[in-house]
Amino acid sequence: MKIFQILRPLLEIGVVVFAIVFGLRFITSFFSQKSKVYRPTFLRQFYLLFWPLLCLGVGLPNMGFYFYTTHLAPHEAVLLLALAAVLLGFSMPALLLHAQYYARNLHTTLVFDPKDNRLEVYEGRVRIPFRQSELVRVERVTCKSKRLFWSNYDFLRLHLRTGEVLTLTSLLLNLAPLTEFLRNTPLEHRQRWFCWT
Repeated sequence: MKIFQILRPLLEIGVVVFAIVFGLRFITSFFSQKSKVYRPTFLRQFYLLFWPLLCLGVGLPNMGFYFYTTHLAPHEAVLLLALAAVLLGFSMPALLLHAQYYARNLHTTLVFDPKDNRLEVYEGRVRIPFRQSELVRVERVTCKSKRLFWSNYDFLRLHLRTGEVLTLTSLLLNLAPLTEFLRNTPLEHRQRWFCWT
């Protein structure tokens, strides 16, 4: 139990620092203009990961308690396995999707301003040149269910005449306005239970 005495102050400090950082970003967001440049930001990632991390944050300490007990009755072991299956079944798909989307769009920057008819994609600092007329088709993949932790994860594939395919994920922004902006391009909409790119 000495490990809990050491970890508790560290967790409390971590929660306080996290609350201060989130509070400052939330307050400063009121004074900033709506950005036209989209990158994987802290607030967007926090929005997508809130429920999976909350689920793990509530469930894992309870599960950790059972690992430090010396004797588990058979019914307790079954309950522990059921709890672990529920926690991991709800959280892990969202965490896996987030990791994949983060790896795919970590260096992607999207400049999107529908009022100025502007859509630009940058990989690192290099702009990928294309015009809207060069789009052959747009593929939008969304989740079938709206109530799962990974329902907010979706992606958009832009197929260019050159054969190049640009993948934009929900880690950058909400893709509904971008899909509406590209409404004159042939749209292929698919629904999956798990939106792996």
